[in-house]
Amino acid sequence: MRAIIETGGKQFHVAPDDTIRVASLRGEPGESVTFDRVLYAAKDGDVRYGTPRVEGAQVTAEIVKHGRGKKIIVFKFKRRKRYKRKQGHRQNFTELRITDVSVTAGTSKARAKATDAESEGAFACPECGREFETERGMKLHRSRSHK
Repeated sequence: MRAIIETGGKQFHVAPDDTIRVASLRGEPGESVTFDRVLYAAKDGDVRYGTPRVEGAQVTAEIVKHGRGKKIIVFKFKRRKRYKRKQGHRQNFTELRITDVSVTAGTSKARAKATDAESEGAFACPECGREFETERGMKLHRSRSHK
């Protein structure tokens, strides 16, 4: 099972037994963390994606350690003005080991919308019979092509 989760303003592609580094989270090493902001989940050809998230999906991870990343140098410079500023920065992180990716039996909103559109059939232009995925597309076609 694979998933895409969102945490700390970033998205991560995860699978069980993966190790990822995310922005610093609260908790001690060994504790469990659950992410419910799952944007995509797939298992054996069954793909679910959300708008914006998959309902009933969650990813469980274990905190491995906390740490600080590599040092980066922030250097500001204005030529011919004798202006230079040098500053270093190290970002805090939490290292996680993904333990489980699970999705409940329900369908996501996006999948439900797709099946509704398929069952209703595409929108067709009454003049020429051309089919469109949305009613708006059909209306634009009629206003531009059949005046």
